[in-house]
Amino acid sequence: MTAAAPTLARTSTAPERLDLVRSQGVLMRNAMICANVIGAVIVYLLIGFVLPKDIRDQTGVSNLIALLSYGLGSLVIGSVVSRRVCGRMIPWLTGEREITDEDRDFTVRYPLTQALINLALWLASVPIFVPLDWNLGAARLADISLTIFMGALSTCMVTYLLTERILRPVYIIAFERALPCQHGVPGIKSRIMFAWGLGTGIPLVGVTMMALDHGSDPMSIPALVFLSIAGLVTGALTMVFAAKSVAEPIDSVREAMAHVADGNLDARVAVFDGSQIGQLQNGFNSMVEGLRERRKLHDLFGRQVGLHVAQQAIERGVHLGGEQVHAAMLFVDVIGSTELAANRPPAAVVSALNAFFSVVVEVVDRAGGFVNKFEGDAALCVFGAPIPRDDAATCALLAARLLHERLRDVRGLSAAIGVSAGTVVAGNVGARERFEYTVVGDAVNEAARLTELAKTRATRVLVSESVLAAADPSERRHWCADGEVTLRGRTQPTKLARPA
Repeated sequence: MTAAAPTLARTSTAPERLDLVRSQGVLMRNAMICANVIGAVIVYLLIGFVLPKDIRDQTGVSNLIALLSYGLGSLVIGSVVSRRVCGRMIPWLTGEREITDEDRDFTVRYPLTQALINLALWLASVPIFVPLDWNLGAARLADISLTIFMGALSTCMVTYLLTERILRPVYIIAFERALPCQHGVPGIKSRIMFAWGLGTGIPLVGVTMMALDHGSDPMSIPALVFLSIAGLVTGALTMVFAAKSVAEPIDSVREAMAHVADGNLDARVAVFDGSQIGQLQNGFNSMVEGLRERRKLHDLFGRQVGLHVAQQAIERGVHLGGEQVHAAMLFVDVIGSTELAANRPPAAVVSALNAFFSVVVEVVDRAGGFVNKFEGDAALCVFGAPIPRDDAATCALLAARLLHERLRDVRGLSAAIGVSAGTVVAGNVGARERFEYTVVGDAVNEAARLTELAKTRATRVLVSESVLAAADPSERRHWCADGEVTLRGRTQPTKLARPA
Protein backbone atom coordinates (compact mmCIF):
# COMPACT_ATOMS: atom_id res chain seq x y z
CA MET A 1 0.00 0.00 0.00
CA THR A 2 1.39 3.38 -0.95
CA ALA A 3 1.62 6.47 1.19
CA ALA A 4 -1.28 8.04 -0.69
CA ALA A 5 -3.63 5.17 0.09
CA PRO A 6 -5.07 6.65 3.33
CA THR A 7 -6.73 9.42 1.34
CA LEU A 8 -9.00 6.77 -0.18
CA ALA A 9 -10.73 6.38 3.15
CA ARG A 10 -12.15 9.88 3.25
CA THR A 11 -15.54 8.45 2.34
CA SER A 12 -18.88 9.47 3.73
CA THR A 13 -21.53 7.75 1.62
CA ALA A 14 -22.65 4.19 2.30
CA PRO A 15 -21.66 2.81 -1.15
CA GLU A 16 -18.14 4.22 -0.84
CA ARG A 17 -17.70 2.76 2.60
CA LEU A 18 -19.04 -0.59 1.42
CA ASP A 19 -16.47 -0.59 -1.37
CA LEU A 20 -13.83 0.23 1.22
CA VAL A 21 -14.89 -2.73 3.38
CA ARG A 22 -14.68 -5.09 0.41
CA SER A 23 -11.29 -3.86 -0.74
CA GLN A 24 -9.88 -4.03 2.78
CA GLY A 25 -11.23 -7.57 3.15
CA VAL A 26 -9.37 -8.67 0.01
CA LEU A 27 -6.16 -7.01 1.19
CA MET A 28 -6.45 -8.60 4.63
CA ARG A 29 -6.97 -12.08 3.17
CA ASN A 30 -3.97 -11.72 0.89
CA ALA A 31 -1.86 -10.36 3.74
CA MET A 32 -2.72 -13.36 5.96
CA ILE A 33 -1.80 -15.79 3.21
CA CYS A 34 1.45 -13.90 2.63
CA ALA A 35 2.31 -13.90 6.35
CA ASN A 36 1.70 -17.64 6.74
CA VAL A 37 3.65 -18.46 3.60
CA ILE A 38 6.58 -16.42 4.92
CA GLY A 39 6.41 -18.32 8.21
CA ALA A 40 6.27 -21.67 6.41
CA VAL A 41 9.25 -20.73 4.21
CA ILE A 42 11.25 -19.77 7.30
CA VAL A 43 10.51 -23.14 8.92
CA TYR A 44 11.45 -24.97 5.73
CA LEU A 45 14.71 -23.06 5.37
CA LEU A 46 15.64 -23.55 9.02
CA ILE A 47 15.03 -27.29 8.78
CA GLY A 48 16.69 -27.56 5.39
CA PHE A 49 19.81 -25.48 6.05
CA VAL A 50 20.26 -24.98 9.78
CA LEU A 51 19.22 -28.09 11.68
CA PRO A 52 21.52 -31.14 11.59
CA LYS A 53 21.35 -33.42 8.57
CA ASP A 54 19.90 -36.38 10.51
CA ILE A 55 16.71 -34.39 11.13
CA ARG A 56 16.35 -33.56 7.44
CA ASP A 57 16.89 -37.20 6.49
CA GLN A 58 14.38 -38.60 8.95
CA THR A 59 11.56 -36.07 8.40
CA GLY A 60 10.18 -37.40 5.19
CA VAL A 61 6.99 -37.67 3.21
CA SER A 62 4.72 -37.93 6.24
CA ASN A 63 5.85 -34.53 7.53
CA LEU A 64 5.43 -32.96 4.10
CA ILE A 65 1.88 -34.34 3.75
CA ALA A 66 1.04 -33.20 7.28
CA LEU A 67 2.53 -29.76 6.59
CA LEU A 68 0.50 -29.23 3.43
CA SER A 69 -2.71 -30.57 4.96
CA TYR A 70 -2.41 -28.58 8.15
CA GLY A 71 -1.36 -25.47 6.23
CA LEU A 72 -4.45 -25.51 4.04
CA GLY A 73 -6.72 -26.34 6.97
CA SER A 74 -5.24 -23.58 9.15
CA LEU A 75 -5.71 -21.05 6.35
CA VAL A 76 -9.39 -21.95 6.07
CA ILE A 77 -9.93 -21.90 9.83
CA GLY A 78 -7.95 -18.69 10.18
CA SER A 79 -9.97 -16.99 7.43
CA VAL A 80 -13.27 -17.97 9.09
CA VAL A 81 -12.16 -16.85 12.55
CA SER A 82 -10.64 -13.62 11.24
CA ARG A 83 -13.78 -12.77 9.29
CA ARG A 84 -15.96 -13.27 12.36
CA VAL A 85 -13.67 -11.16 14.51
CA CYS A 86 -13.28 -8.46 11.84
CA GLY A 87 -17.05 -8.39 11.31
CA ARG A 88 -17.38 -6.31 14.45
CA MET A 89 -16.07 -3.30 12.50
CA ILE A 90 -18.54 -3.59 9.59
CA PRO A 91 -21.68 -2.00 11.19
CA TRP A 92 -20.03 1.35 11.93
CA LEU A 93 -17.86 1.25 8.81
CA THR A 94 -20.93 0.93 6.59
CA GLY A 95 -22.80 3.59 8.56
CA GLU A 96 -25.38 1.29 10.15
CA ARG A 97 -24.61 2.79 13.55
CA GLU A 98 -22.33 5.35 15.17
CA ILE A 99 -18.86 4.31 16.20
CA THR A 100 -18.22 3.99 19.95
CA ASP A 101 -15.12 4.20 22.11
CA GLU A 102 -15.14 0.41 22.40
CA ASP A 103 -15.13 0.18 18.59
CA ARG A 104 -12.10 2.46 18.39
CA ASP A 105 -10.24 0.43 21.00
CA PHE A 106 -11.07 -2.81 19.17
CA THR A 107 -9.99 -1.35 15.82
CA VAL A 108 -6.63 -0.13 17.02
CA ARG A 109 -5.95 -3.51 18.68
CA TYR A 110 -7.09 -5.56 15.70
CA PRO A 111 -3.58 -6.02 14.19
CA LEU A 112 -2.46 -7.52 17.49
CA THR A 113 -5.61 -9.66 17.65
CA GLN A 114 -4.98 -10.98 14.14
CA ALA A 115 -1.38 -11.79 15.06
CA LEU A 116 -2.55 -13.75 18.11
CA ILE A 117 -4.99 -15.73 15.92
CA ASN A 118 -2.13 -16.79 13.68
CA LEU A 119 0.04 -17.57 16.70
CA ALA A 120 -2.64 -19.89 18.07
CA LEU A 121 -2.93 -21.70 14.73
CA TRP A 122 0.80 -22.21 14.51
CA LEU A 123 1.19 -23.43 18.08
CA ALA A 124 -1.67 -25.84 17.49
CA SER A 125 0.54 -27.63 14.97
CA VAL A 126 3.05 -28.68 17.62
CA PRO A 127 0.87 -31.57 18.99
CA ILE A 128 0.52 -32.81 15.38
CA PHE A 129 4.16 -32.82 14.29
CA VAL A 130 5.71 -33.98 17.55
CA PRO A 131 4.06 -37.46 17.45
CA LEU A 132 5.07 -37.83 13.80
CA ASP A 133 8.75 -37.35 14.71
CA TRP A 134 8.72 -39.03 18.11
CA ASN A 135 11.45 -41.45 17.05
CA LEU A 136 13.96 -38.61 16.69
CA GLY A 137 14.41 -38.21 20.42
CA ALA A 138 13.75 -35.40 22.86
CA ALA A 139 16.59 -33.13 21.67
CA ARG A 140 15.51 -33.28 18.05
CA LEU A 141 11.86 -32.80 18.96
CA ALA A 142 12.89 -29.69 20.90
CA ASP A 143 14.68 -28.41 17.78
CA ILE A 144 11.60 -28.99 15.64
CA SER A 145 9.31 -27.35 18.22
CA LEU A 146 11.64 -24.34 18.46
CA THR A 147 11.70 -24.08 14.67
CA ILE A 148 7.90 -24.11 14.52
CA PHE A 149 7.78 -21.48 17.26
CA MET A 150 10.18 -19.26 15.30
CA GLY A 151 7.97 -19.66 12.24
CA ALA A 152 4.98 -18.70 14.38
CA LEU A 153 6.73 -15.58 15.67
CA SER A 154 7.74 -14.61 12.16
CA THR A 155 4.16 -15.03 10.95
CA CYS A 156 2.84 -12.92 13.84
CA MET A 157 5.33 -10.14 13.19
CA VAL A 158 4.55 -10.01 9.49
CA THR A 159 0.82 -10.17 10.26
CA TYR A 160 0.99 -7.25 12.67
CA LEU A 161 3.05 -5.01 10.37
CA LEU A 162 0.93 -5.73 7.27
CA THR A 163 -2.42 -5.49 9.07
CA GLU A 164 -1.59 -2.18 10.71
CA ARG A 165 -0.63 -0.71 7.35
CA ILE A 166 -3.66 -2.12 5.50
CA LEU A 167 -6.06 -0.73 8.12
CA ARG A 168 -4.95 2.89 7.67
CA PRO A 169 -8.07 3.85 5.65
CA VAL A 170 -10.20 2.28 8.39
CA TYR A 171 -8.26 4.19 11.05
CA ILE A 172 -9.03 7.48 9.29
CA ILE A 173 -12.75 6.83 9.66
CA ALA A 174 -12.44 5.45 13.19
CA PHE A 175 -10.25 8.28 14.53
CA GLU A 176 -11.96 11.17 12.74
CA ARG A 177 -13.67 12.45 15.89
CA ALA A 178 -11.66 10.90 18.71
CA LEU A 179 -8.62 8.76 19.44
CA PRO A 180 -8.78 5.38 21.18
CA CYS A 181 -7.36 4.86 24.63
CA GLN A 182 -3.70 3.85 24.48
CA HIS A 183 -3.84 1.04 27.04
CA GLY A 184 -2.44 -2.20 25.62
CA VAL A 185 -1.80 -0.73 22.16
CA PRO A 186 1.65 -1.50 20.67
CA GLY A 187 3.42 1.73 19.92
CA ILE A 188 6.35 2.82 17.79
CA LYS A 189 8.82 0.97 19.99
CA SER A 190 6.93 -2.31 19.59
CA ARG A 191 6.64 -1.81 15.83
CA ILE A 192 10.41 -1.34 15.48
CA MET A 193 11.12 -4.31 17.77
CA PHE A 194 8.85 -6.51 15.62
CA ALA A 195 10.78 -5.46 12.54
CA TRP A 196 14.10 -6.12 14.29
CA GLY A 197 12.95 -9.54 15.49
CA LEU A 198 11.82 -10.55 12.03
CA GLY A 199 14.85 -9.22 10.17
CA THR A 200 17.63 -9.81 12.69
CA GLY A 201 16.45 -11.85 15.68
CA ILE A 202 15.32 -14.94 13.74
CA PRO A 203 18.59 -15.28 11.72
CA LEU A 204 20.66 -14.84 14.91
CA VAL A 205 18.65 -17.54 16.66
CA GLY A 206 19.34 -19.77 13.64
CA VAL A 207 23.08 -19.22 14.05
CA THR A 208 22.79 -20.10 17.73
CA MET A 209 20.88 -23.29 16.92
CA MET A 210 23.60 -24.32 14.48
CA ALA A 211 26.30 -23.80 17.07
CA LEU A 212 24.44 -25.78 19.74
CA ASP A 213 23.19 -28.62 17.53
CA HIS A 214 26.46 -29.40 15.76
CA GLY A 215 28.44 -29.83 18.96
CA SER A 216 31.99 -30.78 18.08
CA ASP A 217 31.13 -31.17 14.40
CA PRO A 218 32.18 -28.32 12.12
CA MET A 219 29.33 -26.00 11.19
CA SER A 220 28.18 -25.76 7.61
CA ILE A 221 29.76 -22.79 5.86
CA PRO A 222 26.94 -22.58 3.26
CA ALA A 223 24.38 -22.51 6.09
CA LEU A 224 26.21 -19.67 7.82
CA VAL A 225 26.44 -17.75 4.56
CA PHE A 226 22.74 -18.34 3.97
CA LEU A 227 21.80 -17.07 7.44
CA SER A 228 24.04 -14.03 7.02
CA ILE A 229 22.52 -13.12 3.67
CA ALA A 230 19.00 -13.77 4.98
CA GLY A 231 19.69 -11.54 7.97
CA LEU A 232 21.02 -8.73 5.78
CA VAL A 233 18.19 -8.87 3.26
CA THR A 234 15.28 -9.39 5.62
CA GLY A 235 16.75 -6.94 8.12
CA ALA A 236 17.00 -4.24 5.50
CA LEU A 237 13.51 -4.90 4.14
CA THR A 238 11.78 -5.01 7.52
CA MET A 239 13.57 -1.93 8.84
CA VAL A 240 12.66 0.00 5.68
CA PHE A 241 9.06 -1.13 6.17
CA ALA A 242 9.07 -0.04 9.82
CA ALA A 243 10.80 3.23 9.00
CA LYS A 244 8.22 4.05 6.32
CA SER A 245 5.39 3.31 8.76
CA VAL A 246 6.84 6.02 11.01
CA ALA A 247 8.12 8.45 8.37
CA GLU A 248 4.95 8.63 6.25
CA PRO A 249 2.68 9.93 9.05
CA ILE A 250 5.36 12.40 10.08
CA ASP A 251 5.67 13.54 6.46
CA SER A 252 1.92 14.16 6.37
CA VAL A 253 2.24 16.38 9.44
CA ARG A 254 5.27 18.15 7.94
CA GLU A 255 3.43 18.89 4.69
CA ALA A 256 0.41 20.18 6.60
CA MET A 257 2.68 22.40 8.71
CA ALA A 258 4.09 23.88 5.51
CA HIS A 259 0.53 24.80 4.46
CA VAL A 260 -0.07 26.42 7.85
CA ALA A 261 3.20 28.36 7.52
CA ASP A 262 1.87 29.70 4.20
CA GLY A 263 -1.25 30.94 5.98
CA ASN A 264 -3.61 28.09 5.06
CA LEU A 265 -5.32 27.21 8.34
CA ASP A 266 -7.72 24.83 6.60
CA ALA A 267 -4.96 22.19 6.50
CA ARG A 268 -5.86 18.93 8.20
CA VAL A 269 -3.99 15.66 8.69
CA ALA A 270 -5.75 12.34 8.27
CA VAL A 271 -5.25 10.36 11.50
CA PHE A 272 -4.35 6.88 10.26
CA ASP A 273 -2.16 5.61 13.08
CA GLY A 274 -3.21 4.26 16.44
CA SER A 275 0.12 4.78 18.21
CA GLN A 276 1.90 7.87 19.49
CA ILE A 277 2.07 9.09 15.89
CA GLY A 278 -1.72 9.17 15.81
CA GLN A 279 -1.63 11.37 18.89
CA LEU A 280 0.82 13.63 17.04
CA GLN A 281 -1.50 13.83 14.01
CA ASN A 282 -4.52 14.50 16.18
CA GLY A 283 -2.58 17.06 18.20
CA PHE A 284 -1.67 18.90 15.01
CA ASN A 285 -5.34 19.02 13.98
CA SER A 286 -6.28 20.36 17.42
CA MET A 287 -3.53 22.98 17.18
CA VAL A 288 -4.73 24.15 13.75
CA GLU A 289 -8.31 24.24 15.02
CA GLY A 290 -7.12 26.46 17.86
CA LEU A 291 -5.30 28.71 15.39
CA ARG A 292 -8.46 28.98 13.30
CA GLU A 293 -10.46 29.96 16.37
CA ARG A 294 -7.79 32.45 17.36
CA ARG A 295 -7.81 33.98 13.88
CA LYS A 296 -11.59 34.27 13.98
CA LEU A 297 -11.45 35.92 17.40
CA HIS A 298 -8.64 38.20 16.26
CA ASP A 299 -10.64 39.19 13.18
CA LEU A 300 -13.80 39.74 15.22
CA PHE A 301 -11.90 41.64 17.90
CA GLY A 302 -10.25 43.79 15.26
CA ARG A 303 -13.59 44.60 13.67
CA GLN A 304 -15.02 45.54 17.06
CA VAL A 305 -12.25 47.75 18.38
CA GLY A 306 -9.99 48.37 15.37
CA LEU A 307 -6.95 46.46 14.17
CA HIS A 308 -4.46 48.75 15.92
CA VAL A 309 -6.19 48.41 19.28
CA ALA A 310 -6.47 44.64 18.84
CA GLN A 311 -2.78 44.34 17.95
CA GLN A 312 -1.78 46.44 20.93
CA ALA A 313 -3.92 44.32 23.24
CA ILE A 314 -2.30 41.14 21.94
CA GLU A 315 1.25 42.45 22.21
CA ARG A 316 1.02 44.37 25.51
CA GLY A 317 -1.85 42.68 27.28
CA VAL A 318 -5.03 44.29 28.54
CA HIS A 319 -5.40 46.35 31.71
CA LEU A 320 -7.72 49.07 32.89
CA GLY A 321 -6.47 52.66 32.75
CA GLY A 322 -4.84 54.77 30.12
CA GLU A 323 -2.11 57.22 29.20
CA GLN A 324 -1.99 60.83 28.10
CA VAL A 325 -1.42 61.32 24.41
CA HIS A 326 -1.79 64.16 21.92
CA ALA A 327 -4.38 63.14 19.38
CA ALA A 328 -6.92 64.55 16.95
CA MET A 329 -10.63 63.70 17.11
CA LEU A 330 -13.07 63.60 14.21
CA PHE A 331 -16.75 63.32 15.02
CA VAL A 332 -19.23 62.56 12.22
CA ASP A 333 -22.99 62.53 12.76
CA VAL A 334 -25.91 61.86 10.43
CA ILE A 335 -28.21 64.85 9.91
CA GLY A 336 -31.93 64.21 10.33
CA SER A 337 -31.62 60.72 11.78
CA THR A 338 -34.88 61.10 13.73
CA GLU A 339 -36.89 61.75 10.56
CA LEU A 340 -34.99 58.94 8.84
CA ALA A 341 -36.05 56.39 11.45
CA ALA A 342 -39.65 57.62 11.33
CA ASN A 343 -40.04 57.51 7.55
CA ARG A 344 -38.17 54.31 6.64
CA PRO A 345 -38.47 50.65 7.72
CA PRO A 346 -35.87 49.55 10.31
CA ALA A 347 -34.14 47.27 7.81
CA ALA A 348 -33.78 50.13 5.33
CA VAL A 349 -32.42 52.40 8.07
CA VAL A 350 -29.80 49.82 9.07
CA SER A 351 -28.82 49.26 5.45
CA ALA A 352 -28.42 52.98 4.85
CA LEU A 353 -26.33 53.44 8.01
CA ASN A 354 -24.10 50.50 7.05
CA ALA A 355 -23.44 52.04 3.64
CA PHE A 356 -22.80 55.40 5.30
CA PHE A 357 -20.36 54.02 7.87
CA SER A 358 -18.57 51.91 5.25
CA VAL A 359 -17.48 55.16 3.64
CA VAL A 360 -16.44 56.55 7.02
CA VAL A 361 -14.32 53.51 7.88
CA GLU A 362 -12.68 53.43 4.46
CA VAL A 363 -11.74 57.12 4.45
CA VAL A 364 -10.57 57.24 8.06
CA ASP A 365 -8.46 54.13 7.57
CA ARG A 366 -6.87 55.58 4.42
CA ALA A 367 -6.09 58.80 6.29
CA GLY A 368 -4.28 56.98 9.09
CA GLY A 369 -6.90 56.92 11.85
CA PHE A 370 -9.37 54.41 13.21
CA VAL A 371 -13.05 54.49 14.08
CA ASN A 372 -13.09 54.19 17.84
CA LYS A 373 -16.81 53.67 18.29
CA PHE A 374 -20.21 53.92 16.64
CA GLU A 375 -22.81 55.74 18.68
CA GLY A 376 -26.12 55.13 16.96
CA ASP A 377 -25.92 57.34 13.86
CA ALA A 378 -22.59 58.92 14.82
CA ALA A 379 -18.97 57.80 14.86
CA LEU A 380 -15.92 58.93 16.84
CA CYS A 381 -12.67 58.68 14.87
CA VAL A 382 -9.25 58.99 16.50
CA PHE A 383 -5.91 59.97 15.00
CA GLY A 384 -2.75 59.53 17.10
CA ALA A 385 -3.92 56.75 19.42
CA PRO A 386 -3.27 53.95 20.18
CA ILE A 387 -0.38 54.41 17.74
CA PRO A 388 1.17 57.89 18.21
CA ARG A 389 1.37 60.08 15.12
CA ASP A 390 3.22 63.36 14.74
CA ASP A 391 0.87 64.29 11.89
CA ALA A 392 -2.37 63.37 13.69
CA ALA A 393 -3.91 66.81 13.08
CA THR A 394 -2.99 66.77 9.39
CA CYS A 395 -4.50 63.28 8.95
CA ALA A 396 -7.71 64.28 10.73
CA LEU A 397 -8.16 67.37 8.54
CA LEU A 398 -7.49 65.34 5.39
CA ALA A 399 -10.11 62.79 6.48
CA ALA A 400 -12.61 65.59 7.16
CA ARG A 401 -12.18 66.98 3.64
CA LEU A 402 -12.48 63.57 2.02
CA LEU A 403 -15.58 62.72 4.06
CA HIS A 404 -17.10 66.09 3.17
CA GLU A 405 -16.90 65.07 -0.49
CA ARG A 406 -17.86 61.42 -0.10
CA LEU A 407 -20.78 61.85 2.30
CA ARG A 408 -22.77 64.44 0.38
CA ASP A 409 -25.48 61.89 -0.42
CA VAL A 410 -25.06 58.28 0.66
CA ARG A 411 -28.41 56.47 0.51
CA GLY A 412 -30.11 59.82 1.04
CA LEU A 413 -28.00 60.61 4.12
CA SER A 414 -25.88 63.67 4.81
CA ALA A 415 -23.54 64.29 7.72
CA ALA A 416 -21.97 66.98 9.88
CA ILE A 417 -18.29 66.76 10.81
CA GLY A 418 -16.35 68.31 13.68
CA VAL A 419 -12.57 68.08 14.24
CA SER A 420 -10.52 68.98 17.31
CA ALA A 421 -7.10 68.16 18.76
CA GLY A 422 -5.46 68.19 22.16
CA THR A 423 -4.22 66.10 25.04
CA VAL A 424 -6.53 63.23 25.93
CA VAL A 425 -6.37 60.05 27.98
CA ALA A 426 -6.47 56.91 25.79
CA GLY A 427 -6.97 53.48 27.33
CA ASN A 428 -9.37 50.85 28.57
CA VAL A 429 -12.34 52.19 30.49
CA GLY A 430 -14.94 50.09 32.30
CA ALA A 431 -14.76 47.09 34.65
CA ARG A 432 -12.62 43.96 34.57
CA GLU A 433 -15.56 41.97 33.24
CA ARG A 434 -16.45 44.45 30.49
CA PHE A 435 -14.43 47.37 29.18
CA GLU A 436 -13.62 49.16 25.95
CA TYR A 437 -10.79 51.15 24.49
CA THR A 438 -11.70 54.82 24.19
CA VAL A 439 -10.39 58.37 24.51
CA VAL A 440 -11.46 60.86 27.17
CA GLY A 441 -10.70 64.58 27.25
CA ASP A 442 -11.74 68.08 26.30
CA ALA A 443 -10.81 67.55 22.65
CA VAL A 444 -13.42 64.79 22.39
CA ASN A 445 -16.12 67.03 23.80
CA GLU A 446 -15.07 69.90 21.56
CA ALA A 447 -15.29 67.70 18.42
CA ALA A 448 -18.82 66.64 19.41
CA ARG A 449 -19.91 70.27 20.01
CA LEU A 450 -18.44 71.36 16.67
CA THR A 451 -20.39 68.59 14.93
CA GLU A 452 -23.66 69.83 16.41
CA LEU A 453 -22.82 73.37 15.32
CA ALA A 454 -21.80 72.17 11.82
CA LYS A 455 -25.34 70.89 11.23
CA THR A 456 -26.45 74.55 11.07
CA ARG A 457 -23.72 75.61 8.62
CA ALA A 458 -23.78 75.22 4.87
CA THR A 459 -20.35 73.57 4.71
CA ARG A 460 -21.36 70.93 7.29
CA VAL A 461 -17.70 70.84 8.45
CA LEU A 462 -16.13 72.83 11.32
CA VAL A 463 -12.72 72.47 12.90
CA SER A 464 -11.11 74.25 15.84
CA GLU A 465 -8.12 76.49 15.59
CA SER A 466 -6.15 74.07 17.83
CA VAL A 467 -6.17 71.32 15.21
CA LEU A 468 -5.52 73.77 12.36
CA ALA A 469 -2.46 75.19 14.15
CA ALA A 470 -0.97 71.70 14.59
CA ALA A 471 -1.40 70.72 10.94
CA ASP A 472 1.16 70.96 8.16
CA PRO A 473 1.13 74.13 6.04
CA SER A 474 0.25 72.05 2.98
CA GLU A 475 -2.99 71.02 4.68
CA ARG A 476 -3.78 74.41 6.27
CA ARG A 477 -4.10 76.06 2.88
CA HIS A 478 -7.25 74.01 2.27
CA TRP A 479 -8.98 75.74 5.21
CA CYS A 480 -10.10 79.24 6.02
CA ALA A 481 -11.23 81.01 9.20
CA ASP A 482 -14.93 81.01 10.01
CA GLY A 483 -15.22 83.24 13.04
CA GLU A 484 -15.43 82.16 16.63
CA VAL A 485 -18.08 80.85 19.00
CA THR A 486 -18.44 79.99 22.64
CA LEU A 487 -19.32 76.28 22.69
CA ARG A 488 -21.73 74.81 25.19
CA GLY A 489 -20.04 74.15 28.52
CA ARG A 490 -17.19 76.58 27.87
CA THR A 491 -16.43 80.14 28.97
CA GLN A 492 -13.80 81.03 26.35
CA PRO A 493 -14.63 81.39 22.66
CA THR A 494 -13.30 78.85 20.16
CA LYS A 495 -11.93 80.02 16.83
CA LEU A 496 -13.37 78.05 13.92
CA ALA A 497 -12.32 77.07 10.40
CA ARG A 498 -14.07 75.50 7.46
CA PRO A 499 -13.00 74.05 4.11
CA ALA A 500 -11.73 76.77 1.78
